[in-house]
Amino acid sequence: MVSSRMKRRIRQELSTEKPVVWIGKDGATDQVISEVNSQLKRREMIKARILKTALQEERAKDIATKVATRTESTLVEVRGHTFMLHKPRQRRDEPSSSKARRR
Repeated sequence: MVSSRMKRRIRQELSTEKPVVWIGKDGATDQVISEVNSQLKRREMIKARILKTALQEERAKDIATKVATRTESTLVEVRGHTFMLHKPRQRRDEPSSSKARRR
């Protein structure tokens, strides 16, 4: 769960960014989902754009929700044909020897 303060920060950071993923007429395909996953691993938060041809059968919010669910990320905002996703990076577990170094 992302707090409202975190959502505000994400919106501010991504406001000047261009979308890194475009969803075409085929909608949220496996290829699109894998691209979104790889971008989220790199950046932690992304902006995606839905082309008008994809909106013939579904609404933008439905497509964005589907992508967020399939990528296990949080949907921050849907604005028009653009949406923002956030997925915290997986932190590597520190070895137990790190406690010994702190002494």
